[in-house]
Amino acid sequence: MRNNLAYSLFSLAVLLFAGCNDDFLQRLPLDEISNETFWNTENDLMVYNNSLYNLARDDNNVPILMGHDDGFDSHRYGIWYLDEFTDNIAPRHSRHTRYQQVRSGKHVVPGGTQWYGYRGWNFVRAINVGMDNYDRAQIADEVKNKYVGEARLFRGWFYADKVSKFGDAPWVDRELNVDSEELYASRTPREEVMSHVLEDLNFAATHLPDDWGDGGGPGRINRWAALLIKSRVCLFEGTWRKYHGGSNPEIWLQEAASAAKELMDDGPYELYVTGDPQNDYHAIHHIREDLTGVPEVMYWRRYELGIFTNHVQSYHRGYNGGATKSMVEDYLCTDGQPITTSSLYEGDATIEDVFMNRDPRLRQTILHPDDVSRWGYNNFDTREYPRLRGMDGGQRIETGYHIIKVYDPLSAHATYNTSETPAITLRFGEALLNYAEAMAELGTITQADVDVSINLLRDRVGMPHLDINNVPVDPRYVDDGVSPLIVEIRRERRVELFMEGFRYDDLRRWKQGKKLETPDYGIRFDDAAQARYAGANVAFSEVDGVPYVDIYKGTDWENPVFDESKHYLWPIPTSAISQNTNIQQNPGW
Repeated sequence: MRNNLAYSLFSLAVLLFAGCNDDFLQRLPLDEISNETFWNTENDLMVYNNSLYNLARDDNNVPILMGHDDGFDSHRYGIWYLDEFTDNIAPRHSRHTRYQQVRSGKHVVPGGTQWYGYRGWNFVRAINVGMDNYDRAQIADEVKNKYVGEARLFRGWFYADKVSKFGDAPWVDRELNVDSEELYASRTPREEVMSHVLEDLNFAATHLPDDWGDGGGPGRINRWAALLIKSRVCLFEGTWRKYHGGSNPEIWLQEAASAAKELMDDGPYELYVTGDPQNDYHAIHHIREDLTGVPEVMYWRRYELGIFTNHVQSYHRGYNGGATKSMVEDYLCTDGQPITTSSLYEGDATIEDVFMNRDPRLRQTILHPDDVSRWGYNNFDTREYPRLRGMDGGQRIETGYHIIKVYDPLSAHATYNTSETPAITLRFGEALLNYAEAMAELGTITQADVDVSINLLRDRVGMPHLDINNVPVDPRYVDDGVSPLIVEIRRERRVELFMEGFRYDDLRRWKQGKKLETPDYGIRFDDAAQARYAGANVAFSEVDGVPYVDIYKGTDWENPVFDESKHYLWPIPTSAISQNTNIQQNPGW
């Protein structure tokens, strides 16, 4: 009672004081957070940047820190699905139609924003609000710059994604209001945007801490991760300028190589290796709930029941359609030669033959019929695999090549939308590939460079080293316009990073869109296969006189096209152009 009375008297005094003091009306409420009172301490900056991580969890709107989107949307938005834009994976489910449209070149100018598209600009606004206020904090510049670096990393990364898809992009580096002239400006030219991007990434790679003290958990992005992101972005830009035209591609390639090499030489990360070549590649992808402390995993997203969950395991198995014939055929034989030149290749008369004498990553990525129990596939199913669409029971797919790289039986059969399957966003293996490719594109690569990059990946799975003085020549790639060494580095990238979201960007930056004009095929489907897979309801076509499952035959996605004049970039939605007529549509659209 006494406390209540005291509070009432105090309140009355305040009201009386306010009545005779006009200045009081300008004072800020003591019980609310406002922009004027917030930006004071390190904790304030940390809390604000937490909101940026929260926005970045929306993979569709902010497709950079890719993981599995939250809840129901995790069945179609996320890192595992991005390869469906390409010749790696062949989905046919209606919920993945967008992937099929883009893969086949049948996408059109959208009325509004579409998946991973011209959207997410509120993320830039949130970053710029922080950028306009961080300096108000009364803390040391060294501390403040950690959070400035975090925000600038996100901004540079976000813009790099927009430039990769749309070319020119509206660069904004301050908070806008309804009267800001930038709202109605033209898009900023690509090379100008990318110069800003590089400034942001350099600041982040300089000022972010080596370690946030999170013990390798799914916390904040550190300086080493910023170097990996920088190497990725610079490799894209350098190769884009080299193959599509642009100024100073070698500067970007050197930045990519230098960032990757700094991470490789000085960072605390390494490949996950236990000396078991038949399992080590698959191990970090054989999903568990907690990846803390795994030496190769640089950044990952945690999911926890009741807070943030997904159902990628239960949906991905059927929705992805399976790996393609093209993907499977790119795995080398155990002599280090491609299937086109190796005497060890057993052919594909049966699916078992496909796995004979091949890079161990193939059997750690695609289901061998003998490994159903090993991986606990389809809840330790006892049926014969593979199983194609139309067969009776079991997990059926389109191509016959079931993907087990990320398969976990416990999560796959969890109750709807309660999976805690984590997502690996950044891993050290990519740095090795970025370094090797950048050095090769610069034309300065040495055997020592290959030994500390590509050959470490091959050592993990017991494959022969790549010898730059004795590189195999695969006749399938002689028309690509690049050296056999670059062909092999690109092959290594495709195999190592399968289903981790790189293939579509890689084909576009290499100017290899023509590869998407080849129809997607699955397993061999001759008379013996038709008897073995009784009941399968699939179409097939002959390739060099041999019948294979033809995934999209008879569908809208049959006969894929790739228009070199327009398909390397995506179209701007008409809704964006109608709101700002100074935005010009991309060429060809």
